[in-house]
Amino acid sequence: MSAFVSETTDRLFEQEVLKSEQPVLVDFWAAWCGPCRMVAPILEQVGEKFQGQAKVVKVNVDENPLTPQKYGVRGIPTLVVFKNGQEVARQVGAASQNVIENLLTARH
Repeated sequence: MSAFVSETTDRLFEQEVLKSEQPVLVDFWAAWCGPCRMVAPILEQVGEKFQGQAKVVKVNVDENPLTPQKYGVRGIPTLVVFKNGQEVARQVGAASQNVIENLLTARH
């Protein structure tokens, strides 16, 4: 992906997200999804801004159907913040950089 946003799979989700020592913002997306493409550059900026403090990870729902199903993802993009292996915040649909940053920084 990039220096600030990585991609994970169903197989690696537990290791890369749930066992992460940092908060992780997960973007459930698909290549055909217009709003997902709109959010992508914002996630790059958020990833860069929070480098060393949080991770930004993408999960392609077409290639990795188990994880979105497990977490009840019904529409995309769905952004979910995990801290200490637990979901602490969720945003369904495209959002501004400010909204996305607030998901990561809100006290949970």
